[in-house]
Amino acid sequence: MTNVLITTTGIVLAYMTVWFILALIKGRNDIVDVAWGPGFILAALFSFLYGGMFTLRGVLVCRLVLVWGLRLALHIHERNRGKGEDHRYRQWREEWGDTFLWRSFLQIFMLQGVLLVFVAVPVIFINASASHPFTAWDFLGLAVWMLGFSFEAVGDWQLLTFMRDPANRGKLLTEGLWRYTRHPNYFGEVTLWWGIWLMALSLPYGWLTIIGPLTITCLILKVSGIPMLERHYEGRTDFEEYKKRTSPFFPLPPRTGRNAL
Repeated sequence: MTNVLITTTGIVLAYMTVWFILALIKGRNDIVDVAWGPGFILAALFSFLYGGMFTLRGVLVCRLVLVWGLRLALHIHERNRGKGEDHRYRQWREEWGDTFLWRSFLQIFMLQGVLLVFVAVPVIFINASASHPFTAWDFLGLAVWMLGFSFEAVGDWQLLTFMRDPANRGKLLTEGLWRYTRHPNYFGEVTLWWGIWLMALSLPYGWLTIIGPLTITCLILKVSGIPMLERHYEGRTDFEEYKKRTSPFFPLPPRTGRNAL
């Protein structure tokens, strides 16, 4: 397992270095968001082949990562097509000044590469483990993954459709899944990684890979996900009203009347 993890990490960091070079050529660092999903596909497929176990569980998990990673990359590419660099990356470009080059390499591309490997630890562990019979944990994990994938895919589709309508320019999406949680796509992404971790519980010491779902949960809830996105909307009257009645993460019925205060 250790050898597979170290080698996979090196492959992922080399992959992110290529994307850093592409970012310099294109003059926009936000392409790292497109690289996120395929990076997991690379980690999954490489650890599967390099691990050499070729188990049915490994095949299943690699397929789940492939479906998720391709959908996410295509969605982000379509969302960003024809637009300028994302405001977060533009802000860093301005703030970092003369240190922009090396900070971009280390704090954006290399850091995301390391975090990617942390999140993918359950996948790498499964691919590096010997075959064991399927258990109830596998079926529970698959069900949880499907729930999470559905929330992320449907939430992203609803948002993209909303944003494409010129009549919605400057407005907030508050319908569909977005009526029950302010971030159905983030809820979905966190949930599906917990699903893969549940599948790892069928293997000896699989519980130790909990660092994977804990990392993505922390990133989205406390670091670069919800906090950074919602900071962009702070002070908007419509967003403050939306916050009062809508759950920040877990899907819940909207609060109404006095309960929304």
